Amino acid sequence: MAATVTSSEVWTRQINKASWRALIASWLGWMFDGYEGFALVLVMTPAVGQLLSPGRLPRASIYAGGLLAVTLLGWAAGGVAAGVLADYVGRRRTLILSILCYAVFTGLAALSWDYWSLLVFRFLTGLGLGAEWGPGAAIVAEFWPPASRGRAAGALHSAYGVGLLLASGVWLLLSPHGSFAWRYMFVIGIMPAFLLLFLRRWVDEPAIWTACKRNRQEAQKRVGMGDASEQDRELARFTMICIFSDPTLRRRVGLLLLMSVTTVAGYWSASTWIPQFAAQLATSGQQSHLSASVVGVMYGVGSIAGYLVLGLLADFLGRKPTIWLYFLGALTLSLCLFLLAREQHIFLVMAAANGFFTNGLFAWMTIYLPEVFPTRVRGTAISLVFDSSRSVAALGPLLAGWLISSWGGIRVAGAVISLVYFVGLIVTPFAGPESKGKPLPT
Repeated sequence: MAATVTSSEVWTRQINKASWRALIASWLGWMFDGYEGFALVLVMTPAVGQLLSPGRLPRASIYAGGLLAVTLLGWAAGGVAAGVLADYVGRRRTLILSILCYAVFTGLAALSWDYWSLLVFRFLTGLGLGAEWGPGAAIVAEFWPPASRGRAAGALHSAYGVGLLLASGVWLLLSPHGSFAWRYMFVIGIMPAFLLLFLRRWVDEPAIWTACKRNRQEAQKRVGMGDASEQDRELARFTMICIFSDPTLRRRVGLLLLMSVTTVAGYWSASTWIPQFAAQLATSGQQSHLSASVVGVMYGVGSIAGYLVLGLLADFLGRKPTIWLYFLGALTLSLCLFLLAREQHIFLVMAAANGFFTNGLFAWMTIYLPEVFPTRVRGTAISLVFDSSRSVAALGPLLAGWLISSWGGIRVAGAVISLVYFVGLIVTPFAGPESKGKPLPT
């Protein structure tokens, strides 16, 4: 390909200030995504109870599932669109737009006047939540060298667990303060807007993307003049078309999408009901000392550890063996929690262990996806896998809400839905090449 930048120009650099700034900015953005995502999980029961008419309250779990579903649909749409933007306008600029979007609509959700207005605001918030991950994951992968990229990406994804923990702690403080407490949770979600100042001043575009952008622009000029090679035409082609016209990339996206759907569906359709499961046990008198907030804190602590350990193991054991072990752990711990946990202390330990595997599992996408797609389509491809899976998995919360309502409890419904992790165990060995210690494909 003409006018290309050699790999040595891009990959001989070591970790520097630009690397740390990119990680810090992406970490903070993803932390607030975690806060906002889990804030809904914690407040959806009181919010739905306040906003629904009395006649609809017996089906409240279905309406709560609807809030999760539209958030996932917004996440999917915003994420895929942002992935394409990240390939054309830049990782940093797209990151700025995503943070602005979810900060604005999270604040507006606090003003919801009925269930349907909250539903709309949650969809719009989901657009911004989905848009943040793709450019953030790409910019970290492109700034960090191969030997430590897994740990950097694991640290990045740990921000989501910190957001879970922050949301649980804030809700623990706010929940006793009346019927408007759930609205205050969303008001706090405006805070990420201040992160834009840091992004604009201190974070640069990665050299590998800047070089790719220049190559693409030159290829487009040659295509326009009728003096282009096949490589020029490939580079100038729209990223989404490029992915689906290449048999290798198309197959890779399909298999990775199955793994992503498994990861997302297991979390949003089963694990997000754990705080409500604890509250249900407390209400029934089985465990009167359990609370959604305390269980959420334990789940958040386990999640943070899971992200960090996955990154560490990925750098030492390899990407694919680590991912497979996490799918196995997610399946085992989910079944144990829903079917066996009854004593309070055991429930709390299992909630933390469940967070370690089911939520920690998400870090495989932050680590592995940027390493198996070339720079020219990296943002589009990784966002297509990570975010479009939510449009499929959005059916999961609705199914879970229906099962819970029909079966009169979360225990059996959560265990049944957890069986989805079998798909990840089967697909992982065939999903793509092992990328441990290798430079990003250019």
